[in-house]
Amino acid sequence: MEHNSVDARELRKEYHYGSRVLACYVDRPRNVHALLAETVARFAQKEAVFCDEVRLTFSELDDEVARVAAGLVGLGIGAGDRVAMLLGNGVPFVVLTYAAARIGAITVPLSIREQMPGIRHALVNSEAKALVVEAAFSTIVPEPTETPSLTARISVGPAQGFEPYENLRQTAPLTQPADVDEEDTATILYTSGTTGVPKGATLSGLGIVHSATNFVKTMSLGPQDCTIVVVPMNHVTGLVAGIHTLVRCGGRVVIMREFKAEKFLERAASEGMSYSLMVPAMYNLCLHQADLSRYDLSKWRVGGYGGAPMPAATISRLADALPGLGLMNAYGATETTSPATVMPADQTAQRRLSVGRPVPGAEICVMDEQGCEQPPGTTGELWIRGAMVVRGYWRNPDADAREFAAGFWKSGDIGMIDRDGYVHILDRKKDLVNRGGHKIFTAEVESVLTACVGVIEAAVIAKPCPMLGERVHAVLSVRTDHASEDEIKKHCASQLADYQCPESYTMLDTLLPRNANGKILKQQLKTDLGFAHP
Repeated sequence: MEHNSVDARELRKEYHYGSRVLACYVDRPRNVHALLAETVARFAQKEAVFCDEVRLTFSELDDEVARVAAGLVGLGIGAGDRVAMLLGNGVPFVVLTYAAARIGAITVPLSIREQMPGIRHALVNSEAKALVVEAAFSTIVPEPTETPSLTARISVGPAQGFEPYENLRQTAPLTQPADVDEEDTATILYTSGTTGVPKGATLSGLGIVHSATNFVKTMSLGPQDCTIVVVPMNHVTGLVAGIHTLVRCGGRVVIMREFKAEKFLERAASEGMSYSLMVPAMYNLCLHQADLSRYDLSKWRVGGYGGAPMPAATISRLADALPGLGLMNAYGATETTSPATVMPADQTAQRRLSVGRPVPGAEICVMDEQGCEQPPGTTGELWIRGAMVVRGYWRNPDADAREFAAGFWKSGDIGMIDRDGYVHILDRKKDLVNRGGHKIFTAEVESVLTACVGVIEAAVIAKPCPMLGERVHAVLSVRTDHASEDEIKKHCASQLADYQCPESYTMLDTLLPRNANGKILKQQLKTDLGFAHP
């Protein structure tokens, strides 16, 4: 069930992490530093990064990286040390990512949407030695007494108690990179779960290189391509699909700090964007908030998306407005270094409810609660193995034992694989609605709801009921011209079994709350509506 874009001879079985036999690309950079170095050698004078009027060629980016790497060494940072980054999207994030890789240090990107307790947990758990923070976010950094491992506090922009980031760049470039094994952890990403304490997923050079290569191969990316990164770079999609993937193929990364539909489209036209990876709601907003015909988007040929199914109406409208754009669903997680599956563009319309086929080298199984593989067409939990799957969590053996088995990551997603090898995501285990014994897959209901006029996105959640246990409740983000509740109910009744139909609705004129990976925060919705169990 491998993706058909790669010749089998490009892969071979290799032994990694002391217990896993994995299908790996034969021809690949040996670590994250090499990922950049190989591209610099091929495309030195080609533009690499553009943000806030700063444009850097690959050669200029490499020089910045070498200088900041030397600056980090001057602060006593070395191989294996953790460098935390509380930064918005921008050039310093890219430079620090590769500067740390050059000296064998481990980056710990932190979400700028996080609050002080979450920041404190990540800094303490990772035992970060250095923290680079954007001045605007310095107020949510814990006091030095709370983070004893931090020996260096650096700020991009002036902030009291922090050394200037510019000082890192004043050092002679570091010419000799550290010898880093590809299995070594390159980045720790704290998973943004809705409950519980965040876990630090350990992304290795091996996983990053394979995921970046899989994006390049499955989406046919090359040095002619340009992406605009509007999703947060401190999460796996922005980091891997945005930065590492374009560096891998020698393409160009245009960075925007936030998503605004009209500004995004203006920049896409002016910079010749050819590849994007966003959540479906962003594509919807482009259609609803702007006239696409006003912009020259002729180079936009790959529209990757994930986090939710793409509404059929959105697929149709994009096909009419941008006939040269191929939409490609990509399914993954922090633990898979994203992606685990990719949908071929020519299959998106007819297989809208599938997330595609496994990427090269990925093995995906549907398992029952007893740990037995299920046949095609049968539902169960998706277990995923491959060179891109993380070794485990940072210093969390209990979570490792609970969520990994024989190199497989237990995704927590309920799904099935059809007879053609396409993977379908039906629900998160914890999001299933149990209405009087009927198990309702919320993704199926949400797909029907997003087909209604004026519905931008939908979330189906469980509403507690003393008689049935749970009832189906729909939270909708809608435009002003949305269908009435009665019309939506009639539409659902024509498409769904009676027990699947939402029995109550909440209509919002704002987008639904999401984490930075694009997943709707259903637990937050339940809490806001008073549905959360005590």
